[in-house]
Amino acid sequence: MLLGVQAAARIQMGIILQSDDTRHFTQCLTQLSDGDKQAADRLFPIVYDELRGIASKWFARPSSDQTLQPTALVHEAFLHLVDQTQVDWKNRSHFFAVAATAMRQILIQHARRRNAAKRGGGWGRITLSQAPAEKTGQEIDVLDLDDALNKLAQLHERQAKVVELRFFAELKNDEVAEVLQVSPRTIEMDWRTARAWLRTTLVDGEIS
Repeated sequence: MLLGVQAAARIQMGIILQSDDTRHFTQCLTQLSDGDKQAADRLFPIVYDELRGIASKWFARPSSDQTLQPTALVHEAFLHLVDQTQVDWKNRSHFFAVAATAMRQILIQHARRRNAAKRGGGWGRITLSQAPAEKTGQEIDVLDLDDALNKLAQLHERQAKVVELRFFAELKNDEVAEVLQVSPRTIEMDWRTARAWLRTTLVDGEIS
């Protein structure tokens, strides 16, 4: 009985701590929107681990030819985010949605520079088990993925955005729904449809 009470207390404490973290996150975003430059320093430790976890997936394959590391990607993306003075930050989901676009742009810029010498450079290739179009063991180039998402955006802009938010920011369906202001069910259908399209485009077809 005592163990049950202790377990319940730990769960409750975890909820309280998580709630405090969320409030602190939102408070920092509000202060950042209000022009408080010091808010960025307070925000960085809160988001660093999550941003680095997202970035690390791109560097799963060790390579002596890497010119960009997860830590550098996180710092570059964060500086880009906090430098946007016109953004009215809403909440965590909004922040990571913008972070997804920033990280994607930075990855593509670096990949294109590496591509001038050697396609991909090791870190620019991922397996489709990491990408939205799953097929274990199949590798694709990050530039091919970006081209496919741009092509998808021309066909269905929201589906392409869903992939960006799910893949680059690792948002859950309900968080993506909050950002795009549609129902989680709609996001689930968009995600399923987009994955099928990307699988066909990236694995079975050609990107033109």
